[in-house]
Amino acid sequence: MRLEPEIRLACQTQVAGGKVILRRLAIDSEDLESFTDEMAGKLISSPVGQEKKIAILFADIRGFTAFAESLLPYDVIYVLNRYFQKMGYVINRNGGMINNYMGDGFMALFGLENPDKAAEQAVRAGVDMLEELEKLNPYFETLYRHRLRIGIGIHCGLVVVGNLGASKSQTVTAIGDAVNFASRIEAANKQVGTSLLISEETYQEVKELAIVNQCVSVQIPGKSGEYPLYEVVGMPPLPVGIEEVSEVREGSIWQIFVNKLRALYAAAYNWIRKFWSQIRKL
Repeated sequence: MRLEPEIRLACQTQVAGGKVILRRLAIDSEDLESFTDEMAGKLISSPVGQEKKIAILFADIRGFTAFAESLLPYDVIYVLNRYFQKMGYVINRNGGMINNYMGDGFMALFGLENPDKAAEQAVRAGVDMLEELEKLNPYFETLYRHRLRIGIGIHCGLVVVGNLGASKSQTVTAIGDAVNFASRIEAANKQVGTSLLISEETYQEVKELAIVNQCVSVQIPGKSGEYPLYEVVGMPPLPVGIEEVSEVREGSIWQIFVNKLRALYAAAYNWIRKFWSQIRKL
């Protein structure tokens, strides 16, 4: 059944005395049908819900509903599929997975297998998404005289991860306050006028690397007080040499030096990219 190591079946239990309470695995006909199909190999065994710290990324296209009203139904789906295909490549190559599509938006999860670099992977993916959209927009301008704009929100936190859905169409998903918070961060881009915002928790994980333009305090719907959010405008590419060197013991003097070097490299790279972008517009 591919259960976690801490789960033991009843046949592995030895009763040492005292009162024993037994819960039947199948209580009604639906339980029995699902269990029978699983044992027969018709269904993929669902992992038991686990609490994990992961990075959650939400992305949404700005003003797409109004834009879609001017398009034929074929073109609406074509534009979305072209956009989702490009963004899917970016998410995957940065170690994440798109978990759910919601109209013209989606949610992606990072760190399901290894949470160590989940925040860095998510932020790097967000920066790459904006760059990929800049490459894609001339194509949309040629066809539809319209440029797409997106908002991205990223947060790291504890969530419950597991398979959800009807028995034959289950997918891995995440549930919890951290997911809702990431969604609210994405929406905050509208009121702040930014494209990529990350939470304080995420910033603490990537502050040695991320190029931050500003920090803003925003009220989050459903929460009291104001929360600091950081606008990220750049992340350095990861040269193989620096990646390998950065695996040294965390907290060492050499690690600090490498992190500073990577941050300096990111700043120079981001400045050159912006300068070249301005030149191309002339």
